[in-house]
Amino acid sequence: MVTRGFTGRRPPRPEAERLPPGQYLTEDFPVLQLGPTPRIDPARWSFTLREGSKPLKSWTWAEFDSLPRTRWKGDIHCVTKWSKFDTAWEGVTIDDLLAAAGIAAPTAYLLAEGYDDYTTNVPVADLTEGKAMVATRYAGEPITPDHGGPARLLVPHLYFWKSAKWVKGLRFTKVDEAGFWELRGYHMYGDPWREQRFTGD
Repeated sequence: MVTRGFTGRRPPRPEAERLPPGQYLTEDFPVLQLGPTPRIDPARWSFTLREGSKPLKSWTWAEFDSLPRTRWKGDIHCVTKWSKFDTAWEGVTIDDLLAAAGIAAPTAYLLAEGYDDYTTNVPVADLTEGKAMVATRYAGEPITPDHGGPARLLVPHLYFWKSAKWVKGLRFTKVDEAGFWELRGYHMYGDPWREQRFTGD
């Protein structure tokens, strides 16, 4: 069931200017998910790029961990209305991932896929040019399972449901296919600054 989320106290300026419309600031890092937390052994973890059903490139954990690393610090915004400032992440940017695979993005759209069978759609243009990464560390430590570890997608300029937890791959699609929440009434794009929470926003 789709809900408009929670309410909370807004901070004073200038912090309030960093909050998208309808958001409130939290010092916590709330945990929201569909079911039990997957426990994924890095020794069994792999990450795959696909075009439709065709595999393009796969990495084991050790191979993925040897790819170029990037750090990012900034704000994240959940569709349930909380925002968290100055979060610190480390991982492999989508640009470096494509470069390591020796490919250009074959389509304009993709679905991020999780080990829990979760999917969410994101335009490729919103992942490249330094906009997104597959993150493996948060606040200087490995990402905990509750927050999507060992690896999660990080697309900080969109609502956080687009930053798929427990990510296992990216599947390029010819059209903009709806993912799990998008099929259930969430917005196909999810821009916090335009309050694109639900279909029709």
